[in-house]
Order: sequence, then structure tokens, then C-alpha cells
Amino acid sequence: MAAPSQTTAATTHHRILLPANHHRALAPSVLRLPLRAHARRGRLSVSAAAAAPAASTAAPSEPATGAVPGKPTVLVAEKLGAAGLELLREFANVDCSYGLSPEELRAKIPLCDALIVRSGTKVGRDVFEASGGRLRVVGRAGVGIDNVDLAAATEHGCLVVNAPTANTVAAAEHGIALLTAMSRNIAQADASLKAGKWQRNKYVGVSLVGKTLAILGFGKVGSEVARRAKGLGMHVIAHDPYASADRAHAIGVELVSMEEALTTADFISLHMPLTPATNKMLNDETFAKMKKGVRIINVARGGVIDEDALVRALDSGIVAQAALDVFTKEPPAPDSKLVLHENVTVTPHLGASTVEAQEGVAIEIAEAVIGALKGELAASAVNAPMVPAEVLSELAPYVVLAEKLGRLAVQLVAGGGGIKSVKVTYASARAPDDLDTRLLRAMITKGLIEPISSVFVNLVNADFTAKQRGVRITEERILLDGSPETPIDYIQVHIAHVESKFPSAVSESGEITVEGKVKDGIPHLTKVGSFQVDVSLEGSLILCRQVDQPGMIGSVGSVLGEENVNVSFMSVGRIAPRKHAVMAIGVDEEPKKSTLTKIGEIPAIEEFVFLKL
Repeated sequence: MAAPSQTTAATTHHRILLPANHHRALAPSVLRLPLRAHARRGRLSVSAAAAAPAASTAAPSEPATGAVPGKPTVLVAEKLGAAGLELLREFANVDCSYGLSPEELRAKIPLCDALIVRSGTKVGRDVFEASGGRLRVVGRAGVGIDNVDLAAATEHGCLVVNAPTANTVAAAEHGIALLTAMSRNIAQADASLKAGKWQRNKYVGVSLVGKTLAILGFGKVGSEVARRAKGLGMHVIAHDPYASADRAHAIGVELVSMEEALTTADFISLHMPLTPATNKMLNDETFAKMKKGVRIINVARGGVIDEDALVRALDSGIVAQAALDVFTKEPPAPDSKLVLHENVTVTPHLGASTVEAQEGVAIEIAEAVIGALKGELAASAVNAPMVPAEVLSELAPYVVLAEKLGRLAVQLVAGGGGIKSVKVTYASARAPDDLDTRLLRAMITKGLIEPISSVFVNLVNADFTAKQRGVRITEERILLDGSPETPIDYIQVHIAHVESKFPSAVSESGEITVEGKVKDGIPHLTKVGSFQVDVSLEGSLILCRQVDQPGMIGSVGSVLGEENVNVSFMSVGRIAPRKHAVMAIGVDEEPKKSTLTKIGEIPAIEEFVFLKL
């Protein structure tokens, strides 16, 4: 066995304080349902009961008429295609309330489990705070998510999903439509002819063949524009610091620096999100670097262009023409110099406005929201670590193991000193860079925190929640010899600097230590402190430390049988014959206090604890 690799810290420093009677917090009435995981259609289902919503200062509206009790409620705040609404209504109560004011949105949101918006509704911190913890998913029907406060969503454990693929082709087609319309003055010539004029000489255009198109932002839409522009005979270059050179070369596109893109392009097409880094990216300074007579197309976000600077560039002739589908403020002012400029072609944010795209977006966002409400982590989640589908599928049983080990470990803590330091050890034959443990760490955090707090922990907010509560979680890898086909041999959870209500769970290092493995797809507890055991982590668990002598299994089993408590598994681990042993007993029902008292009164039993999983 190789030495452990270097530990990496995931989260930080105050403390989770356990009240002296914190065992009451583990009562069934406030325990969350156990997490379940399975692979389906490339997604991992990670489901748990949602936290009960906290009190909200907003005045909630009345539930929608005809709402079915027990179903989640989805608020659709902007128009959505009929196919998407039909899917939603099969699963949830759907409230279609368009054109809500910020106040009306805050009033409705405490009664909603999900919210679907387009680009016109701002979902800020105030919305997440008003939800009182009930809002579990925000769906953005489209690609851009700049109208959603991702930081606030993450802090409140709310998943944000978008529909990144359904309108890709429509947006790319609109970009090409603007490119060709601008180059041949289609809009201006149309308006002139309809005004009774015949001005052939005024509207002479430029050819596209052989011209250089620079695409800034080489994502889904940008690459689709590139494919179509290549078909028009254009030379296509692109700048994107995150783009794959291999993918670009496969399309026949050369990746270049920003400087080269600006100085060599005849046409520039924008396809990047609006972020602090891209805000007003095209400005007086960048326009000054461009080839005189350049033409600009924007079907991305209006804010990436300094609109006043673009007007100046148009007036000076640096920019010959611009074709714009998006604006900093939508709709723009009626007297906007940019919109009214004779060398500017404009459309009212029509990039995704095709019949096919609208239906596709509606279906895509409805499926993403339904999946999120079911607990599935889809690839369109934008505020959670992107875990590949094949990794999700492979780690599914280990997700269950990780959450239950965390839940078991925290119930072994005694007193009110607080959890400050947790170490997670993964033993695997795989190299460290071939084992993605982010999801496992999140589920261990879920198991540690949920039983002793009112917080609902998921992959989105796990690290933030641990940091907020001062729990420092570190991870280490133990590299084993053997086949890397199995991702993990075992997982250990160590809690340092705490007392244990079951002292035998404290290992030689002075830490509460539990270890588990996955056997035939089922999570098993394999070690408690220094004692080896083997019990399925299903239902609940009784741990007993006893003098190793004949008849102990029968004595405990008889007590449970007399009280009609069904035993699912039983395992005994001992140091040596006739010394001390730890018996782990899996039970289907929670025993009465009187039953547990009888077990504790068996003379050879020195300590025991009941743990609900």
C-alpha cells in the first residue's frame, strides 16, 4: 500500500456546535429521507426530502386553483411553449403568471419549488431570501443566465439549470441572417423601396467570399456560425481562451489571439456570455485596433458592446456597419442613436425566435427542471460542478455510501464541543487525477450536516455550507495495487478533536473513524474505530461493544425478537478470542427506548449506541 497523497482542503473554519441533547435532533420526525442514487439516461438521481421552508417575510399568494397536494409547484414567470408546459403539468402543479413585478414575484415564491424564467425576469438575492428555503431549482429557458444571481442561488442550495442546446441552431442561423442582410443592405433597401424609392447605386453591398470572419466566443453557437460561414466561402478565425484547438481544427477554424482577431477581421461576430470580464469588451480602445471598414454582428448579449463607443466608431468609419439583435437595455430607447443609425441593422432579440427553437427550449428546460425536482443532476446545471455522465453512473453506489458514512459518523459525536475537522480517505487503484471525488465529498458533507441542522445540503451548496459552519473538510487518497476497474475500494471518514458517545469508534489516532465499502452495489459498514465489521447500511444500526463470549448474539437477538424488531444483518468484529468485540446489528425498525435499555442491561455489554441511517 502506497503512502497517502497530499491532503487537499475543501472547506474552512468555525464550528458546528452540537447541543448537549443533540441526539434529539436525530429523531425520525426531523430526519431527512435517506439519499438514494441510481443511474438513468446518463444522469445520477440524488434524491432526498427537501427542507421545510422557513418563515418568510413576504406575503405568500394563495395556491393555484386545482393544485394537487403532494405535487411540487412550478412558477412559470415568462411565456413557455405548450410542449414544455404539458410535460410540467404531468409532474407538478404549474402556475403560469407572466409579467410579475418584483414585489409580486417575491410574494409568490415562498409557495414554489421551482421557477422558470426567460431573460426578462431578474432572479436576485431577494427572490432566494423570500423563498424561505423552499425554492429548489431555477430554470432559465435559454442559454444566458446573467439575470440569475448564481452566488445567491448556491448559498441557498438552489440549483440553476438552463436550456443550452435547443436554440443553438436558431441563434446561429440568425447570426448568419444578420451577416448576409448587413453585407447586402437588405433592411435599408427594403425600407427605401417601400418608401417609393429606387436606389440601386446607394445600396451596393460587399461579397462574403474570401473575407475573414472573426468569431469571439467559440462555444455552441459560435461553432455553428463557423460551420455556416465556411459554407459561404469565408475564412473563419476564432478567439476563445477556453476553446479546444482540436475541435476548432475539425471545423476548419484557426484559433487566434484577441489582438489578431481584432486587427485582421473583415467581420466580427460576438458569441460570448455577459460577465464582468466581457462587459463592454468592444469599446473605444478595441475599436481603434480594428481594420477600417470592419462589420460587427451581435446575437449574444448587448452589454458586451459599449454602445456609445460603437456609435462613435460608426460615425468615424472605423466600423462600416453593425447588425444587432441584442442591446444593453431592452427594449432600447425609441430615440437611440445606435438603433436609428443608417448603417445599423437591428432586430428585437430574435436569436432564438423560431417555432422549432421555442418548442425545443420549452421541452429542454421542462425536462431539466423536472429532473432537478426529482433530485437528478443534469448536464445543464450551471452552478454545480460538472460531473460527466459516465462518472455519475459509475459512482452511483458510492454516493449512497458516502452520505451514510457521514450520517453515521456525526451521530457518534458526543457533547457540545462542535465538529471542526473532518478527513475523508479514499482507497483506490486509480491515479488521483482519474478519480473525481467532488460528488462524494458533497454527499459526506450532507450526511455530516443535515442530521444536526435545518439546512438542506446538496452538490450545489455543500462546500459553501461546510465553510459557513466552520467545518474543515480535507481529502486524501491511498493508492492501492490492483485493477483500476473498481473506482474505490473503501472510504473512511475521520472526525478529529471530539468525544464519542461510543468510545470504541475512536481509532488509535484518537479520531472517530468509520469505514465503508460497496459490495454487489450495496453500501456496507466495514470498520468502526479499530474493529472490523461487515453490515449493510440499510435501515438503522445498533453498535454494541461487549466481552467476547458465547451466547452474545443470541442474547441481543432474543431481546430484539421479543420486541418484534426485525434484524436484517449482524456482524461481529473482535480483537482476539475471548477479549473484546464490536457487534453491528442492522434493524428494519427503530427499537423502543425500553428495548434499547434491555440491551444495555445485558451484563457482558459494556457500551452501545443506536444510529438511524
